Amino acid sequence: MSEVLLQNRRIVVDGRPRLLLAGEVHYFRLARADWADRLDRLREAGADTVATYVPWLWHELPDGTVDLTGRTHEQRDLAGFLDLAHERGLHAVVRPGPFVMAEIKNEGIPYRVYDEHPHLLPTTWDGTPIETRTVDYLAPEFLAAVEGWYAEVMPLIAERLAGRGGPVIAVQLDNEIGMLSWVTNSPDLTDLLCEDQRRWAVQRYGKEVAAERVGADAGDPAAWAAALRTPTEQRSLTVHDDLGRYMRDRYRRYVAALRASAERHGVRGVPFLINVHGTGGGRGRTFPIGISQLFESYRGQPQMTSGSDYYLGDLTVTNVADLYVSNAFLAAVHDADQPLTSLEFEAGNGDYGEDLSTLYPPEAMELKTRLCVAQGNRLLNLYLFAGGYNPPLAQPVGDGNDRIAFTGERHGFAAPVGPEGQLNPTFDAVKRALHTVRGVADLLADSDEENDGLALGFVPDHYLTEYHHPASPSRAEQVADLERFRGMGPRDVLARSLLLAGFSFPALDLQSAGPTTGVIALASAATLGRDVQQRLVAHVRDGGGLLLHGVLPERDHDGTPCTLLADALGLTVTGRVEGGPHHFPSVVGHGWAAGRPEVRVGYAQRLAGGSAEPILTEVGSGEPCAVEVTLGTGRAVVVAADLPSDLGFWRAALERLGVRPRLDPRADAPGLVLTSTVDPAGQRLLHLVNVAPSAVTVALSWHGEPVLGGRRLRVPARSGLMLPYGIRVGDATLVETTCELVGADGDAVLLRPTQGEDVVVFATARPVTASRGVVTAQDGRVTVRLPGVPTDEPVRISLG
Repeated sequence: MSEVLLQNRRIVVDGRPRLLLAGEVHYFRLARADWADRLDRLREAGADTVATYVPWLWHELPDGTVDLTGRTHEQRDLAGFLDLAHERGLHAVVRPGPFVMAEIKNEGIPYRVYDEHPHLLPTTWDGTPIETRTVDYLAPEFLAAVEGWYAEVMPLIAERLAGRGGPVIAVQLDNEIGMLSWVTNSPDLTDLLCEDQRRWAVQRYGKEVAAERVGADAGDPAAWAAALRTPTEQRSLTVHDDLGRYMRDRYRRYVAALRASAERHGVRGVPFLINVHGTGGGRGRTFPIGISQLFESYRGQPQMTSGSDYYLGDLTVTNVADLYVSNAFLAAVHDADQPLTSLEFEAGNGDYGEDLSTLYPPEAMELKTRLCVAQGNRLLNLYLFAGGYNPPLAQPVGDGNDRIAFTGERHGFAAPVGPEGQLNPTFDAVKRALHTVRGVADLLADSDEENDGLALGFVPDHYLTEYHHPASPSRAEQVADLERFRGMGPRDVLARSLLLAGFSFPALDLQSAGPTTGVIALASAATLGRDVQQRLVAHVRDGGGLLLHGVLPERDHDGTPCTLLADALGLTVTGRVEGGPHHFPSVVGHGWAAGRPEVRVGYAQRLAGGSAEPILTEVGSGEPCAVEVTLGTGRAVVVAADLPSDLGFWRAALERLGVRPRLDPRADAPGLVLTSTVDPAGQRLLHLVNVAPSAVTVALSWHGEPVLGGRRLRVPARSGLMLPYGIRVGDATLVETTCELVGADGDAVLLRPTQGEDVVVFATARPVTASRGVVTAQDGRVTVRLPGVPTDEPVRISLG
């Protein structure tokens, strides 16, 4: 029996922090005879956990009974699959819906639920029907149907929980909650929901204010519903603002209902997981919309955490900041116990349509894995690890294929293990990545990422943009402004530049109460809430630093004018120039930014302020568009132009605010992401991830002290290194090395050379032996030099 806890942002199994490496295998898409092979392949790849959806639509039969033991079809034997995983030494993460997506029809909901309760399919804007198969989550009929499903599936899961000696260490509740309504711009607006929103608004604002914000009598449910479905232009921004906030609360109540049902049916003592959706087109710019929708559902909930759905394809300079910032934003809305996890961590070759229009390079998997574990992800679930076949529906519906999914007979053809069990090139990449991580898994499981005294500001309300009435110009303008400036900054330059300039940083939820210290970097749009503006003013006035990139905020989210931040900084906006087909705004530097060539920008917001020191001026007018301002005992640098990714400029801006990268890289080319992790004993790993298409050489220093004597390290194109830095080996310390740690056993370590000419330095008075290389000792330091050692042959070093 095992105890599984979420504690101090770790997954703790039997008192020991664990890093769980999982892969998604769908038993319902595989013949029973193939289960063992796919589970063995999973272990061969380096995983210790299997995850699977459990489709309600597949397990519920036409007569209303539920088969979870294979009495009607071997591929319905969930019990047998979980028991086999346990026999194979694997943990299990079970995902029983009710919604599961996974290309399954109705997203996994049985047809009879819609047939018996057609009103569950919501209406949306202007009373039109929705295009998807989502439902009104809180409708009593739907919750009753879910209760019936949970009454069947949860007791079977409960019997196999880790606390009862079984394999199940976590249970996911539902899947991608709110996603279908967002991606189709179709908020659920049933009569029941509109009435519930009316009660919510009255409770939040009082009758008079609620009525003013919506433009309808709070005592007239029909008028209220009409005002929500077709907002007037005068009330558009307040209606959209309230609708987004209400939906967060609605999802919170839905998750609470699911958890209560699961617990009623015996699932207790393991963490619950909520997966967060939002990547698209190989980018993560919209991922924070999913966070914004769902964070109130899990933040602060005991033994519950979120998990990302990451579909980013290849990892390059284009989107490396997307992944880094997505992890940081997720962590920013977690409490002190909730760890990062990834419940759908893209693992295949990208040929999802089996049309060969896309193939991801295999090394993309390794790059993403290295970055995510460096940022503290404690569980990675490779999705999809193994393909299979979609079985026929128990009762045909005449939809063209009558199978459980719309992908045809075969499914998961992009997975590392294909439908027939064949391996594609990503399998070896997965194996390399997981085995590399496995060598330092104990360190990673109990380590946290360090940072440079810099935090990226996260404003969840900047992502309340999932809905926009198609006939509202003011809402369209607001959403366009937010999409242009929020999160990573205009053209993504802020986050990308900080990351590639050698900084590592967490994110800070600027809407949560609590002290702020150090420097906050914020990508700001014209819309920024009054509470956030007040918090930023207090932060700077009390001695903090602020790097603001975008435009000065002018209004609150409901459209109310708000210039608190600009007023405190003594700045006013005198205009804005935009680039166009025949106009090319440019800026030139002053003061510490002087000496750089004049550069073209896409826009420049002109600023005025008597005490502001100009940093950049717009060439056409001569007016400042970037300034430095002192407020109280703090300082702000405001950059109101989409300056290119000049890494030297952004490093200089942060130096003005008192921040330098602790690893202080001196690289010969951009593309290298650097960070470090440290455990409670002070043991570190230095993480280098090169997403560039060419090799990068770099010399590192740690808080001003040269690493490896200032030696330049070569990081090959599209690869990474995890270098031990102050790791305990018995009673000695592995001070620094150019090798990666493959494994440790008492007084010995197994190291993989990375440079061709490698070095290992120990602090110890004991004799040291190495399976290869030259060992020298002097003044309590033992150096092992490995000249010309092949990088694929580990070296064993032992203490005598």
